[in-house]
Amino acid sequence: MERLGVWMLAAILGIVGAVLSIGGIALVLAGGSPYYVVTGLVVVASAVGLLRRKAYAAWLFGAMLAGTIVWSLWEAGLDGWALLPRLAAPAVVGLLFLPGPIRRATAASRWWVGAPTLLALALLTVAFIRLQTADSELPPAAKLSPSPEAPAEWRHWGHDLAGTRYGAVAQIDTANVGRLQQAWRYDAALNTSSTPSLEAAPLAVDGRLFLCIESGTVVALDQDSGRQIWRYQALPDRSPFRGWKCRGVAYYEASARTAECARRLFLTTAAGQLVAIDAADGRPCRGFGARGIADLRQGMGPMPPDAALPTSPPTVVGGVVVVGQSISDFGSFDSPSGVIRGYDAETGDLRWAWDAGREGQTMLRPGEIYTRDTPNAWGVFSGDEALGLVYVGTGNSPPDYFSGFRSKVADAFTDTLVAIDVRTGLRKWSFRTVNHDLWDYDLAAQSVAVDLPGGRPALIVPTKRGEIFVLDRRTGVPIDPVVQKPVPQGGVKGEWTAATQPYTTGFPSVAGADLRESDMWGITPIDQMMCRIQYRKANYHGQFTPITTRPTITYPAVGGGINWGSVAIDPQRGLMVVNTLHFANMNRLAPKRGGRDVKGGFEGGVIMFPQAGTPYAFESFPFLSPIYAPCQKPPYGVISVFDIRTRKLLWSKPLGTAEGSGPLGIASGIPLRMGAPNFGGALATAGGLVFIAASQDRRLHAYDIGNGHELWSARLPAVGAAMPITYVSPRGRQYVVIAAGGHFAIPGPRANAVVAYALPEAR
Repeated sequence: MERLGVWMLAAILGIVGAVLSIGGIALVLAGGSPYYVVTGLVVVASAVGLLRRKAYAAWLFGAMLAGTIVWSLWEAGLDGWALLPRLAAPAVVGLLFLPGPIRRATAASRWWVGAPTLLALALLTVAFIRLQTADSELPPAAKLSPSPEAPAEWRHWGHDLAGTRYGAVAQIDTANVGRLQQAWRYDAALNTSSTPSLEAAPLAVDGRLFLCIESGTVVALDQDSGRQIWRYQALPDRSPFRGWKCRGVAYYEASARTAECARRLFLTTAAGQLVAIDAADGRPCRGFGARGIADLRQGMGPMPPDAALPTSPPTVVGGVVVVGQSISDFGSFDSPSGVIRGYDAETGDLRWAWDAGREGQTMLRPGEIYTRDTPNAWGVFSGDEALGLVYVGTGNSPPDYFSGFRSKVADAFTDTLVAIDVRTGLRKWSFRTVNHDLWDYDLAAQSVAVDLPGGRPALIVPTKRGEIFVLDRRTGVPIDPVVQKPVPQGGVKGEWTAATQPYTTGFPSVAGADLRESDMWGITPIDQMMCRIQYRKANYHGQFTPITTRPTITYPAVGGGINWGSVAIDPQRGLMVVNTLHFANMNRLAPKRGGRDVKGGFEGGVIMFPQAGTPYAFESFPFLSPIYAPCQKPPYGVISVFDIRTRKLLWSKPLGTAEGSGPLGIASGIPLRMGAPNFGGALATAGGLVFIAASQDRRLHAYDIGNGHELWSARLPAVGAAMPITYVSPRGRQYVVIAAGGHFAIPGPRANAVVAYALPEAR
């Protein structure tokens, strides 16, 4: 038995050492660290010594482990997650040298291996304790009294037209949030086999919650019980668009002269409809459009049924319902228009259309269609009724990753914040956040209107890039100066790259630093080494690296940075809450054989974009190790708070734990602070709290906005890839509500749940 143990340990060391040696040679040849080839050879030598029952087997392994500790601290410091793949597995193998049979086989002192093994385990323990207990030393949020005029309802997707995501209520505060408990749960009954994402934020008006649970389906719930009052379904059961995402609805109170549907809801459907329904009973407003529906396909010209899919709620500004849509990223350079349209909120008549290709012309002439392949706007818009402006964030014009056939007008309005006069439909001003986008850095996040100290009206523009621009919302002139910086050049034949990109001098970037080889991660030294090899062989020169026919690292990736969840503003304290995603993608432009277009879709972990009519298809896949661990070190999700007046970072910490993450897609269940992948947004309240779900750990978290200390969390049935809201019901009870359905891009269970939390009722 003793002999078998020796042979088994020698076999483990031999195999691991051989893999590290071979992989280490490949890494060195690619320009990477020599650590792995040296370590691999030492481990192989240790295996040979063990088979020969020589003492040098132990001291070689001990020396390797001691050297690994020094190298790890040099590369990673006391970062617990970064030390994990460097030290954990070697320390575990080191423990195998300590039992009597192995010691007798080598006739070595137990301390030759035991000392560095215990040191490695101690370092990991200290690093993780430090990681889990690290918090800012800032004071907690001061108690404030909400203004008596502050609304206790939630009437817009972002709480108000400004998009602040701020609940000016304080029944739940930093002192009592730990007592929050689930008050009710609503599970939507859907006919579809699966829901891609439940990303909706409900509205809370007149004692009811109005929630879009899938494209074209809205429910009204009682605010205190979650009981369904009515349900409206715009699409037939067999519609191919059932189950498509819907981020919310818009609320509008009609003028006194409108008897029908005095309080109405507006929603869009993936079938290209703008629908008005009565908030009282969910019935269509027959005086709006054609029996309650305005046709969004009019003027769009020929297109596949799924080429233009509205997903976000409309925005109502000055009695005009403003609607955008999502144009498929899979498309060609002959994709439908990204036109923005404004409809009369009471009649449903088209008031105007802003078509980037027809500046100054706000209605089509007979026989015309909206300009093809102009940038679309799929996120949520904000507005300023006093200025009569709606603020629209545009994306790219398809195909997103090759611009050889992109028109000048499309390029001019790509990734641009456009201010449109809601009375006329004319562009008031615009500000471009990316020059000649080749990375799909569309403006997904809702811009947020704030008044800076001194009363200057500003617009905060968060981006997938991680840059947060601050503009004068009257003129679009940057309040924080914007500078153009040189970026990497190159690309493929038929393409060109902008020489510079705009950077703000105000808020610090939340994109994360450019990746280095030492940032590569994994669970073990072997998959970390494989990630280093991928990194060295990839095309990567930092942010804005042009995508080529070689695998190219894109970071920030298509998910951001800051995505549609945007930022939350606490106007009373002058603070801004930002949640960000730090997750790289590996992308490639694939030349088409014989110029033939390829089929798009998802297969074998690779997403294929056909980019019809262009010389290249586009392939995208996560940057993962062979055991499906991320190739970059944590955190992948970060939550930060900034002082709006000074633009300085006050605190920042990982968002989410490792509970829902793990190798091979298996949740670890380990509640260690890691910073998990996240999609969704945050809520700030007058009680000094930040509520956010969004992350893969499937929890709703509550933080003290003053110092970032986590005060409470609750397990959700699925990832809450949405934005929490808060309100005070007619019974006087404050609730925090979150939709938890999961997200197609984040592993984990699916659900169709809406969960409400409140303080225990007094008995």
